[in-house]
Amino acid sequence: MQFVSTRGQSPAVGLSAAIAAGLAPDGGLYVPNALPAPHHVQQGETLAETAADLLAPFFDGDALQEALPSICREAFDFPVPLRPLGGGDYVLELFHGPTAAFKDIGARFLAGALSRLQAGKGRDLTIVVATSGDTGAAVAAAFHRQPGVRVVVLYPDGRVSPRQAHQLGCFGDNIQALRVAGSFDDCQAMVKQALADRALQVDVPLSSANSISLGRLLPQMSYYAHAALVHHGQHRRRLNLVVPTGNLGNAMAAVLARTLGVPIGQIVLATNANDVLPKYFEGGAYQPQASVATVANAMDVGAPSNFERLRWLYDGDDAELRAAFRAFAVDDVTIRATIASAHASGGELFCPHTATAVKVLQDLRAGGAKGDWAVVATAHPAKFEAVVEPLIGEAVPVPPALAALLQRPAHAEPLAADYAALREVLLR
Repeated sequence: MQFVSTRGQSPAVGLSAAIAAGLAPDGGLYVPNALPAPHHVQQGETLAETAADLLAPFFDGDALQEALPSICREAFDFPVPLRPLGGGDYVLELFHGPTAAFKDIGARFLAGALSRLQAGKGRDLTIVVATSGDTGAAVAAAFHRQPGVRVVVLYPDGRVSPRQAHQLGCFGDNIQALRVAGSFDDCQAMVKQALADRALQVDVPLSSANSISLGRLLPQMSYYAHAALVHHGQHRRRLNLVVPTGNLGNAMAAVLARTLGVPIGQIVLATNANDVLPKYFEGGAYQPQASVATVANAMDVGAPSNFERLRWLYDGDDAELRAAFRAFAVDDVTIRATIASAHASGGELFCPHTATAVKVLQDLRAGGAKGDWAVVATAHPAKFEAVVEPLIGEAVPVPPALAALLQRPAHAEPLAADYAALREVLLR
């Protein structure tokens, strides 16, 4: 299989080259030149087995083909349970990895792939990644002390939770955290500039670990496939999804899985007050805007990168794309109220991002939605204790892996929201 840019101005490359590059030379995102035909994905006993079957067509003929089952076993060694909430509602818990966020899954897969591609090379690879909260810590954990790889993480200073900030700066060694005086969109723009800077890459080979990377995006299809296949096997019904989204990577993975034949029904998007996507799906022009800070900070994105991939999948047909999805925005007041009421009425604990999806599902049910629906839980509520604990009136238990990270000292270097400043850091 070959991979091309969403912008159509770069040559086709194999999967290994696309993963190593992160971003296409023309600034676009890599996509398959043709999607595999929908096929009957086998329900494996484990998530790793399902992943290997689902991803096999993308790795066919690539240097990583034989290693795919091993990469999947290494990456997917923790549970991703589909937990019943009652009344045909479920929550797909993706936060049981080492940094308590769904991004552990894609980051660990990417680390397994890049470590094999880097083996035997004389020059280190620098992974530069922008994060609105959870991506950076997942990438740092996945690549920490891995030979031949350096990771530089950019995050918006003051716009991530205290525990997220601590995680980002607690690794050291081959991980460098930069707290940027700007927004996530500033961080993301700087990363894209670096990845497109061919002169820089003569001296500093670069790759990305954001959801713009195929090595992150493709494996994220796996947990949707596994949950939907198990559910379909038990109930003979498709599983509908409400996905909280910022940069659209997690939702795009669900869309791709459905396209490949996984028994997924409707996919509804939930955003915070950054409502670029809801406005578009209501019929407005796609108009990126400056992001605003919210309590669901990992979704504070005003220019979702993966929208390019979503448009590619629908051949740029906005009418068809709008007909295929719905998207709803949830403001901070409502997010807080949802967290409080879910705990008061049923003892449930949700992080602010998951709460946006919970609220959207509540509204869908109130509007008459039928069938089985799963809310995608993207992070453990303990990562957002400053938001959650005052609302529920008690402490949120901290998972052991997260507690261990919080006990380590942390440091992040300040950086101006200026590409020249980042370039100087990368050249050190």
